[in-house]
Amino acid sequence: MRTILLALLCLMTLGAGAPTFGAERPYRAPRTVFGQPNLQGVWSNATFTFLERPLSAPHVVMTPEEAAMAAAKMRQDNPLPAGLDVGQDDSERITFDMGEGFSRVRGEIRAGMIVDPVDGRLPYRPEALKRFGLDQPQNPLAHRDNPEDRSLTERCILGEDASPPLVPSPDSNYIQIIQTRNQVALYSEKYHELRIVRLYDRHAPSVITSWDGDEIGWWEGDTLVIETTNFPPTAQLRFGRLRLSNATTVLERFTRTSSGELLYEVKVTDPTLYTQSWRAEVPFKASSARILEDACHEGNYSLPGILAGAREDDRASARSDGR
Repeated sequence: MRTILLALLCLMTLGAGAPTFGAERPYRAPRTVFGQPNLQGVWSNATFTFLERPLSAPHVVMTPEEAAMAAAKMRQDNPLPAGLDVGQDDSERITFDMGEGFSRVRGEIRAGMIVDPVDGRLPYRPEALKRFGLDQPQNPLAHRDNPEDRSLTERCILGEDASPPLVPSPDSNYIQIIQTRNQVALYSEKYHELRIVRLYDRHAPSVITSWDGDEIGWWEGDTLVIETTNFPPTAQLRFGRLRLSNATTVLERFTRTSSGELLYEVKVTDPTLYTQSWRAEVPFKASSARILEDACHEGNYSLPGILAGAREDDRASARSDGR
């Protein structure tokens, strides 16, 4: 009997240490010639999923039925060409580049990128909302006195995917990643912006600022981590309701989860704008698209028109007041 019990104990011990039949091994990214996880290639985060959860969506995570209804409305409001994989279109017409549906992260269908706070919305301080005119949702064109009052995209300075945090755009979502031993370059198709991340370096002094901020990075296992600081005050107005300041720190994480997908995770901390740090995530899909030249300033008459329209509104208001 004792011999039988010992044999059973040995079998149980061996079984506990053996892999379960049919279980998938965690994905391990291929390596570059430098031994680093290989993230190189062209990637796209084109998606119906916006940074913030839309107020029309009750939760960040949607059911398949909710996603199908929301996607149908999205396609109705924005006719999207199917199967287009060529990057930004020519300047004669606009081609929407929003993918084929909502993003899926860990099997969940996401209505918004933000997962913390759990309501999926940017956790603004009340004074920041008022300062940026975001407390006036009925007037999205508030603050039209100067070009600097308009967003960086509207001013053709940075695209949504060109500077952290990376946010999907309605018209061009391609980035190309290139790695060397000591740097990682991220090239955005929109406005052809190039980020160069220094690996295992220290930040520049805070008085040295740039549109992209000061970017340093390091590897944590298979994950590329990038920390960005030193944003200039003139880079506050980003895209949509997103705002940064020279007190902002952005922490990004790029992890290759399969041969065709990168998981992008980002944490933004700014006690002058937000009541807490907020986190967001969205997948990037591998693409065979060719990065094309993008131009914005040429023929960009939107800013003069916006500011001229604001002045006409001012004159009309003055006339109605009898001034």
